[in-house]
Amino acid sequence: MAQKLVVIGAGMASGRMLEELFAIDPDAYDVTLFGAEARGNYNRIMLSPVLAGEKEYAEIITHDAAWYRDNGVNCRFGEPVVKIDRKAKQMISPGGVTDYDKLVIATGSASFFIPVQGNDLPGVVGFRDLDDVEAMLEVAGKPDGKAVVIGGGLLGLEAAAALKEQGMDVTVLHLMDHLMERQLDPAAGYLLQKELEGRGINIVCKGHTQAILGKDHVEAVLLEDGQVFGADLVVMAAGIRPESWLAVDAGLRVERGIWVDDTMQTSDADIYALGECVEHDEVVYGLVAPLFDMAKVLAKTLTGTAAAFRAPVVSCQLKVTGVDLFSVGDFSEGTDREEIVFRDPARGVYKRLILKDDRLIGVVMYGDTTDAGWFFEMLKSGEDISAIRDTLIYGPAFQGGQAMDPLAVAAAMPDSAEICGCNGVCKGTIVQAINHGATDLGAIRAVTKASASCGNCTGLVEQVLASTLGNGFQAPAPAGICGCTDHSHQDIRRVIKSQALKSIPAVMQEMGWKTSCGCHICRPALNYYMIAEWPLEYADDLQSRFVNERNHANIQKDGTYSVVPRMWGGMTTPQELRAIADAAEKYNVPTIHVTGGQRIDLLGVEREDLPAMWADLNNAGLVSGHAYSKGLRTVKTCVGSDHCRFGTQDSTGLGIKLEKILWGSWTPHKVKLAVSGCPRNCAEATCKDLGVICVDSGYQVSVAGAAGMELKETEALATVTTEQEVIDLAVAFIQLYRESANYLDRPYKWVAKVGMDWVKQQVVEDTENRAALCERFEISQSVYRKDPWAEQAKPEYRPRKWAALADLTLEAAQ
Repeated sequence: MAQKLVVIGAGMASGRMLEELFAIDPDAYDVTLFGAEARGNYNRIMLSPVLAGEKEYAEIITHDAAWYRDNGVNCRFGEPVVKIDRKAKQMISPGGVTDYDKLVIATGSASFFIPVQGNDLPGVVGFRDLDDVEAMLEVAGKPDGKAVVIGGGLLGLEAAAALKEQGMDVTVLHLMDHLMERQLDPAAGYLLQKELEGRGINIVCKGHTQAILGKDHVEAVLLEDGQVFGADLVVMAAGIRPESWLAVDAGLRVERGIWVDDTMQTSDADIYALGECVEHDEVVYGLVAPLFDMAKVLAKTLTGTAAAFRAPVVSCQLKVTGVDLFSVGDFSEGTDREEIVFRDPARGVYKRLILKDDRLIGVVMYGDTTDAGWFFEMLKSGEDISAIRDTLIYGPAFQGGQAMDPLAVAAAMPDSAEICGCNGVCKGTIVQAINHGATDLGAIRAVTKASASCGNCTGLVEQVLASTLGNGFQAPAPAGICGCTDHSHQDIRRVIKSQALKSIPAVMQEMGWKTSCGCHICRPALNYYMIAEWPLEYADDLQSRFVNERNHANIQKDGTYSVVPRMWGGMTTPQELRAIADAAEKYNVPTIHVTGGQRIDLLGVEREDLPAMWADLNNAGLVSGHAYSKGLRTVKTCVGSDHCRFGTQDSTGLGIKLEKILWGSWTPHKVKLAVSGCPRNCAEATCKDLGVICVDSGYQVSVAGAAGMELKETEALATVTTEQEVIDLAVAFIQLYRESANYLDRPYKWVAKVGMDWVKQQVVEDTENRAALCERFEISQSVYRKDPWAEQAKPEYRPRKWAALADLTLEAAQ
């Protein structure tokens, strides 16, 4: 007589196990199958197409009633098991008690409902089974429906795309910086977001859900930053949790999931488990491929054949029509690995291969996944790729031949071939320009405008130049901002603005970065350019700042820090001095220095003391002096007409006004100002980035001075009669510098490049443009004019962010 095998769970894992079992020995067991759902096994992977209306439920059924009948399976669907009695070897369900000789637990997983107010309201659903799909379709059938999907992983995005197909207004809220962060790097995540947004899906990354709102039914979702999104339906897709409570109640070993060994046996010799409910070697699997491997192993185990489950290499592909995406392996950064990156911005193609010891260990592909299977097999086999490394990224079709010389490709192009799509320039036009004396890239740009817009065709233009001129062509020296790209600062700034790029991955993808994540040179520059261009849309990326800016203090050669409170215009009070003295004593500051910028520098502060010291100083009314920043440092003043017998104007008051308007503004490099009350120039205004000399008739404003490694006197900008005019000129000049200068160029270097006449025309002569510059500066300041000490000194901030972020090492301070 056959042994009694009871299976709890009628999903894909147990269904495949039964198929394998019946193939090996159809008479080995008398099988009883329990399922909480009132239906048998169906392909849950295809729930997204069902939700989208692309398939019917009948099309995704894996095992129908005839299959179960033909294989002699006693089906108990719609009958959940409530208890396992291991001692009696019985299980209890609403239908009674069932004996077993061997028991298989395949209860799968459940949607994780984030623990916020309102997560149990009607209209809040998971996305795990057909019941969830039917609940979503019921809401989607109503006119003008709004859906919020919480979670930008595989399931969340599939649900979002499907609901959009059903006509709903869909928003995806994702906690992390980019979509599918477990499977994709930032570049591929950016491309995916771009594609979904192009379909009308609203994507909100870094979206921290605070509450789900509604009385009798869900009505909206509230984020921590105050944003509110209306919702008739909320889909929880923020993760899954193994359904292991039956095993817990039965006293089986349960950790993250039900513990199993290599044979899929639990801590009870007669009980086995597989699928999303189990943990093997400290790993819980949520993809179907390893579940099917488990099924094969368990079928062999149950029939007495030696078998062992080994952790598989799993790949990921998104089931959204028209989205080609593939990811497998390890694509994290590390010093022991290298990468090969291919980008085709025009086609939206991105490929990244990660190599270690001449072996492929990770693959990310977007837009063209034709060769995914080939790369996947190469990764699994551990094949040595050193012999084909130079051509590896081009896939298997390339390996049998040789690369065509790019110059030969350019030479073979017909004259009618379009080279520059932005400006509609064909090859014939460029060749004609070359024949008339335009023999370098700059001349071609000037004559034809080819490569003068987005710059993506620059390489092709150079190939046409080289193929036409032959030996007469001299390749230009690379002028990129770093080794990650050949694009210049100005090229990058132009593309950021013209293509409305609002994230670092977006810039790297659209401009064809050579590396996946940039470096310590380009990342801070890109971060700054995004802040300057899109202050309301772009969130400052702390990881792309130098260590001083991350720690809001200047690191010293011994690893301690210097803390410099801001003293507006060099002025202070007894209360402020007392607070500084108290902080110096409390935190054992070894050195106190009066700086050349009329401030007090507390040197030798331990990093772990910084937040507490900031809090103490902040409580006394002192804010960060930004002595560490690429931004406004100081406004040096003399005492002016209030006290000095030579003073002509209130230089101190004007200096304080300028500092309070300009402080907190991020700029390409540090900026220092000074206001002297008379031509005696005690505040040294004529060697600052912006200086003001007060005279009887008003104010002389000059710019572009230097007194560091280079010594340079300022150049006259304008003479005006009122303080407000000085303020407007200063703000407009700083904003023009912010919008035009290369990152890490001091103002005097920038003015030398663009010319003082152009600066005067923009800031002084064109009054409308000056007003517009001031307006844009104020918009930026509405976001960034804040004290970082006050924020990071908060007790709730320190344990969550300070310790982690302050230790990030991008590069030493500059």
